[in-house]
Amino acid sequence: MFAHMNFSAALQHVSTRLRTIYEEGEANSIANWVVESITGASRQQSKVANSVILTQAQENQFHQVVERLLLHEPVQYVLNEAWFCGNKLYVDERVLIPRPETEELVEWISNDYTFPGNNITILDIGTGSGCIPISLKKRLPNASVWGADISEAALEVAKRNAASIDTEIIFHHLDILNEDNWSLLPPFDIIVSNPPYIPEKDKAQMQANVLQYEPAIALFVPDNDALLFYQAIGRFAKEKLTASGFLYVEIHEDLGKATTELLRSMDFSTTMKKDMQEKDRMIKSGLLK
Repeated sequence: MFAHMNFSAALQHVSTRLRTIYEEGEANSIANWVVESITGASRQQSKVANSVILTQAQENQFHQVVERLLLHEPVQYVLNEAWFCGNKLYVDERVLIPRPETEELVEWISNDYTFPGNNITILDIGTGSGCIPISLKKRLPNASVWGADISEAALEVAKRNAASIDTEIIFHHLDILNEDNWSLLPPFDIIVSNPPYIPEKDKAQMQANVLQYEPAIALFVPDNDALLFYQAIGRFAKEKLTASGFLYVEIHEDLGKATTELLRSMDFSTTMKKDMQEKDRMIKSGLLK
């Protein structure tokens, strides 16, 4: 199928196949990522790459990758890589694929704590791939950073990423909904979380690549209790935040008002921030004195 193809021909072939299930822009973007990942050559190097014919092993890999992509499997899982805050992370179906809006949450925290960024303690609840604690540790190297998750499988991925990016993170197996576990953790200056927040009813509007492949435990909450994780995280934060500490959470774009009201009812101050798409996306809270 890819016999005697160079960089451009392979790119064109992958993009054309993917346009059967993706819009043209997204198909082209995924095709570029696939070709760069398999050949090791970027578009900037493509003139050189065009003089190089693909190897048989690369042809075989292209065939397998395209067939998986045509089943709506996310490219991040197919290639086992996702980029987050400038770091290449390993991802597979054990963890949620990191989103760009979560990068904005990390930027908010790191901008708040660049000075003073010394010797603070940070906990990420529902750490998944480890994208949040790893990125914060890179930006705030003097901080003591923890990552917690209910999924042992997710923690395996997070530990792998922390090791490959050479960041020292303390990982902890934790079900945040079980208050009996809270006593095992120390106080923190920053608690951050991107918890499950998508109501079950929203599944009907979601894309197949998310529904079929990404871990439901990291995405969905009951329709009648959409804020259950914020309720638990808020109670946990009241118990574990230091006096001058802050809670940062990512939120559902339609539940900003409800999440704000919940946190205020628990005696938190709240500052809501929009993401680059102008959607209500994150809240910073401090305990009212």
